[in-house]
This record gives sequence, structure tokens and C-alpha cells, in this order.
Amino acid sequence: MTPEELSAAIRTALTEAVAAGDFTVDVPAEVRVERPRNRDHGDWSTNVALQLAKAAGMPPRDVATKLAERLGRVAGVKAVDIAGPGFLNITLDAASAGELARTIVEAGEAYGRNDSEAGHVINVEFISANPTGPLHLGHTRWAALGDAMSRLLTASGATVTTEYYINDAGAQMDKFGASVLASAKGEPTPEGGYPGAYVDDLAATALAARPDLLDLPDDEALAEARRLGYVAQLQDIKDTLADFGVHFDVWFSEAELHDSGAVEQAVARLREQGHVYDSEGAVWLRTTDFTDDRDRVMVRANGEPTYFAADAAYYLSKKDRGFDEKIYLLGADHHGYINRLKAIAACAGDDPEHNIEVQIGQLVNLGGAKLSKRAGNIIELRDLIRWIGTDAIRYSLSRYPADSPLSLDGEELRKKTNDNPVFYVQYAHARTSNVARLSAEDGVVRGEGFDPSLLTDPTEAALLAILGDFPRVVAQAAHLREPHRVARYLEDLAGHFHKWYDTCRVRPMSADEEITDLHRTRLWLNDATRQVLANGLDLLGVSAPERM
Repeated sequence: MTPEELSAAIRTALTEAVAAGDFTVDVPAEVRVERPRNRDHGDWSTNVALQLAKAAGMPPRDVATKLAERLGRVAGVKAVDIAGPGFLNITLDAASAGELARTIVEAGEAYGRNDSEAGHVINVEFISANPTGPLHLGHTRWAALGDAMSRLLTASGATVTTEYYINDAGAQMDKFGASVLASAKGEPTPEGGYPGAYVDDLAATALAARPDLLDLPDDEALAEARRLGYVAQLQDIKDTLADFGVHFDVWFSEAELHDSGAVEQAVARLREQGHVYDSEGAVWLRTTDFTDDRDRVMVRANGEPTYFAADAAYYLSKKDRGFDEKIYLLGADHHGYINRLKAIAACAGDDPEHNIEVQIGQLVNLGGAKLSKRAGNIIELRDLIRWIGTDAIRYSLSRYPADSPLSLDGEELRKKTNDNPVFYVQYAHARTSNVARLSAEDGVVRGEGFDPSLLTDPTEAALLAILGDFPRVVAQAAHLREPHRVARYLEDLAGHFHKWYDTCRVRPMSADEEITDLHRTRLWLNDATRQVLANGLDLLGVSAPERM
């Protein structure tokens, strides 16, 4: 019996109790069941009696008693106990609990997927680094978390589009182009420009593409150096993210936003909404009406639009493209953006509590990392991948909430010991794969027999219980935008599997031992664990190796 099936059984018991006149309540559309923290309290627990007691006009324990009587007659339910003020603790019989192993194996990659976020159309924007240099440690946290969050939302039924906002407009791009051109000429980096060997590489790329670059008039040479450097640097960013396992559905250019007239149109649209006014020669958006600490300039007195105007135009672009919900994942230095972005949403006629969500990722400190030789003053993501590996970085960043400052030890992340969480979880998956491989060599074949009533060892009951909790964990992690819940779940699951592995044999002890349904049924449980570990790691963008 899966948690979903148990939930449905409780709803049926409620419906029958109402029909019999035990009490009168509106039966909820869904009844939540959770795994008790203490395994002695049963396989599953629900507080539905406490939730309905007021409407029923009865003490919670009386409601629980009525439900317990009916649930006790449900096939597969071994015992129902009432605890505390009215909690129902439910224990399944071995056969009913063990049936979950077959359910998981047959569901395969679909196990854990759910429809809790169905109907949500979400744009998730993250990283959005300036294309003036390589990705570095400061971008890495949101690369890992943003991608994992998007995977979770998709697995929970949402329609998700991932987006990278390319900040390719403004003065920083002019300085970037001047830096590339200066390098091509063999001149020092201009004041306020971009130093680093990577600029020399970009200059060499530009010269290879345009051997006549230095023969062009100054303005043309600068524009061409900027264009060619930008194309090469953006491709480097894309290649690095591909190595990191991150894919974006949309690469949105700020320059194209300006060139299309969208910024001017945004100002006009917001003026029609009644939130734009003119003062001191500038054009302002009255964001103080919507919790911002001060109104914001959209167009300066000299006629130049501000970054804020581009932010407004970009928000409206997302709205126009049909994204009802927009998630912005921003760096630690962007706290001031929260209120102003929510103000833009309100000025655009949206609900800031529904249509926009802004999360701030705190800084990451990585001990032992070396500054990039190419970039000079940063720790490049590309170097981190070579040093530590994509899996270790992504998993380690995913297992902590985004709003907590994080300090990691690079050498610890490289260790192949159980003290390293990513190794601990991946090793559990490799061990399940090894069990399946060696079992096949011994002649233990899953399809020849499955008797879940044989799974009676306490470690098997505990393992089945945590496997059954996976869909709930996925749904909750998606709803709360917290991938770390999946990582911590996987570590818990790996621990339960290792205990089971140490206690229960899947393979025969010797060549003379008869292969029975117990061996085959345990192979089902082993393979179910392997599937859940693989599904969970995939949600974090981490591989599930079969050998380690």
C-alpha cells in the first residue's frame, strides 16, 4: 500500500463515517499521511481527526476512535493506534507494506513525480551573469540550486521555463569591448576595464575572426571587438554550464530588449496604469505606493533609460509571454531588488504575493580553492569542475538552504569516504547496482517470484517506509523551493539501505543454498531503493554511478 492509497483509504473511512452518522463534516479532498519520527509509532501517521474535530463538534480522540474502527478493517492495515490528543498511527501488514517495492520498480523514473504543482506556469531566472568574464564561485550556488529547483517543479507537474538574462547592454559592455581591443593592440587594460588572461584569449579569438580588426577605424574596431568578444565569452559561459549540467530554455538579451523599443513601451504602459510621473526632467515610477522605500527613476533627465526601466520592461516581457509566476534567483548583493521588483509587479497590475517571487542566495566560501590564472581575481567555475567535479559541487550546494551562508572545504568534497555526503549517497546507489549485478550471476531473478509478506525484518519495514515517503518529499521541496530537502532525504535513505544491506541477504550465502522467493523479493526491494536513489539524484542534477 502506497501513501497515496492509504490516504485514499482514510478518505473512504471518513466518507463512510459521515454516511453512517458518526459525525458530520466536509470530507477533505486530500488527507495527508506522514512518516512518524519514531518507528515504534507505526508506519504512517495522520492528524486528520484533530483537523476535523471542531467541525464535527466532538473531541479529537472521539473522531479518531470512530476512524480507527473503520481503518482497522481495511485490507493491508495491521493496526491503528490513537496517540496524544488524537493522532492516528497506522501500521501496515508486511505484505501491504512490501507491495510498495513492486510499485516503485514498475513506476521506474516516474516514481516520485506528482501533480502538486500542476497548472502553474513558471519562469525561473537564475545566474544572469554579465557576459564580460567567466562564471565564478559567486554564480555557482544559483547554478546548482536554480537548476535543481526547476527540476523539482517540473517533476511536480508545473510548466517550467528556465531563463538566463544576458546583461549585454550598458557601459560595462563598452568597457569590455575596450579591454578586448586594448589586448589585441598589446596595450594596457583601460581604466575601469577588465583585466585577466581570459581577455587576451578573447582578443586572440577576435583577431582570428577578423584579421583586419586593427586596420578598422577606431569606432568600428571597438564595436567589432565588443561583438566578437561578447560572442566568444557568452559561448564560454554556455559551455561551462553544459559541463555543469545546467540547461536554459531561453537566453534573453538585454540589448535586444532596448533595441526592440520594449523599454520605452514599458514606460508608456506603466504610465497608462497611473503609476508614472514626471519630475525634475526625469520620468519616475511611483513604487512607494507598493512598499518600496523610494520612487525609482525610469528615464533620466538626459533621456537615457535606467537599469530599473529595463527591469520593468523585462518583467512585462515575461508577463506578456504568458508566465503567470516569475521566480527571480538573485545574488547576495541584491537584497534591494526585492521590494523594487515586487513594486514593478504591482504597478503592472499583478499580485506581488503570487506573480513574483524573489530569492536571495547567500555567499559561498570554498576553502582550498585557488584564484583563476586566467581571470586573476576570481575562482572560476570551470576550475572548480576540474578540481572537485560537477557531482560533488552540485550536491554540496544543493544540501543547504539558499539563504544560509555556506563554507565548504574543497578537499573534503573530493574524499571518497562516508563522511562525504555525496559519496555516501552515490555509494549506496553503486551498492544497489552491485547487488543486482551479482544476484543475476547467482541466478536470483526478480520476475520469478515476489512475496511481500516475507519482508518482515525491522530494517525492511524501515526501508519501505522511507521509500514510500519520497513523493511527499519531492512535492514539499518543490512547493517550498528547497532542494536541500531532497538531498537530506537521500542521505537518510542511504543510511536505511546500508543498515538493511548489513542485516538482510539478497544473494544466497553459498552455491548450495536454495534460491527462494525471499531472495527474489529482497531483490525487488534492493532495486526499488536503487530507483529512488537514482530519481532523487537526478532531481539534483547529480549522477547515479553503478560502480565506484
